[in-house]
Amino acid sequence: QLQASGGGLVQAGDSLRLSCAASGITVSRYAVGWFRQAPGKEREFVASIRQSATNTYYAGSVKGRFAISRDNAKNTVYLQMNSLKPEDTAVYYCAAGFPITSTMMERSGYRYWGQGTLVTVSS
Repeated sequence: QLQASGGGLVQAGDSLRLSCAASGITVSRYAVGWFRQAPGKEREFVASIRQSATNTYYAGSVKGRFAISRDNAKNTVYLQMNSLKPEDTAVYYCAAGFPITSTMMERSGYRYWGQGTLVTVSS
C-alpha cells in the first residue's frame, strides 16, 4: 500500500528525491516517516511529517540536508535529499501510521510500510 521509489546510485554531494506513493489508503490521514537501513545496521529514523504537514522532525545526521514534504492531493510523500554523503547509503523505507511522540520517531507507531528503495552514494 506504500510504494517507495526514486533511489539510485549517485556521487557524494548530489541530490535525490524519494517518493512514497500510497494506494488503498488515504495518506493524508496518517503521519508519515522515512527510515533507512544500512547493511549490517538496524533500521533508523530519518524524517517524519504530521498529517497537516505543520510539524516535521529530522534525525540529527540529516537535518539541514533532507526535507520531507507531502502532497495529499497526489497521495504521496517526498524526501528531498541534498548534499548526499557516502554514509547516507542505505535502503530507505517510508511508513504511515499514528506515532504518538512529538518526534514521530518510534517504529512501533507506524502501521503501513513500503518495500524500500536503495540509495547508494559513492565517494
